[in-house]
Amino acid sequence: MKNFLLFPSENILKLCFILILVFPAVVSGDCGCEEDKSANGSRVETRKYKVSAIVAILAAGAIGVCLPLLGRSVPALRPENDIFFLIKAFAAGVILSTGFIHILPDAFENLTSPCLNPNPWDNFPFTGFIAMMAAIGTLMIDSFATGFYRRVHMEKPNYMNADQEAGARHDNAGHIHVHTHATHGHAHGSADGDRSDLIRHRIISQVLELGILVHSVIIGVSLGASDSVETIKPLIGALSFHQFFEGMGLGGCIAQAKFKSLSVAIMAIFFSLTTPVGIAVGIGVSSVYDENSPTALIVEGVFNAAAAGILIYMALVDLLAADFMSLKMQRNNKLQLGANFSLLLGAGCMAVLAKWA
Repeated sequence: MKNFLLFPSENILKLCFILILVFPAVVSGDCGCEEDKSANGSRVETRKYKVSAIVAILAAGAIGVCLPLLGRSVPALRPENDIFFLIKAFAAGVILSTGFIHILPDAFENLTSPCLNPNPWDNFPFTGFIAMMAAIGTLMIDSFATGFYRRVHMEKPNYMNADQEAGARHDNAGHIHVHTHATHGHAHGSADGDRSDLIRHRIISQVLELGILVHSVIIGVSLGASDSVETIKPLIGALSFHQFFEGMGLGGCIAQAKFKSLSVAIMAIFFSLTTPVGIAVGIGVSSVYDENSPTALIVEGVFNAAAAGILIYMALVDLLAADFMSLKMQRNNKLQLGANFSLLLGAGCMAVLAKWA
């Protein structure tokens, strides 16, 4: 547990490589329904569009995740400024819409497919159950990880040694000593509060990236394995915008987490590469991959349902509730209205993309 939290980027990297390697191998098996291969376009033509998709999605994801990270050099984009709240609300709307409108319906479609055995898949709402358990699991990880960090880093007693105590008595006599002691305690409280917020932001960014990456691997492999030009062409633009907006949400969380530069670079590069690598893997397994096989439907459905639960929880609880209930938001009517508008705009933009992706 401790090692996972201290080295988030490396562990997320390992998890995603496992997903990329295992997913195509698992879903290339049994074939249930008839293969739904489109006759439109040759393999050479579809491969040309797939390569274009890799380049476009890579660029869009990289730009999206890097924009909020520019706050270090662009004062207007720093987390303490109002514009950052608006960007984060927009990105949270995108992530919420991704979970509800893009991922969850796909999971329902996969796990209720006629290609699956009616027993047990028609006898129990597995999609909703998996999404619910993923959300509860995210809450548990969130809670236990935060508690662990606080016990380790914030409950260590701070005792003054003899020399420090003597110096304090000499320099701070009478009521001045009482006043500075109180101020000293207040400063410690403020520092503990800042550290607690930093811990929360770091945990949020790790869990959010994991949820996004699970979904990114699936959509990448699915696009790479498709042989239909009519399917691929609209997906290039739609998924590019999809990755751009998701990247903005993730980049905002990473910026607030204040990771070291190496960790920030690893997390940003990893997000940018996951879908393109998934597309490349999909191209490699396209000759054996059948998206209508029972194994593929079950694996995709379970991963999609879990990803939807994670993203919906993260968007509502850790991104929106934390900011919308903050004192800064409650005291500023203009900021509150702007954030609500940004939230609706982000959710609306992502909802419109559902027509193509």
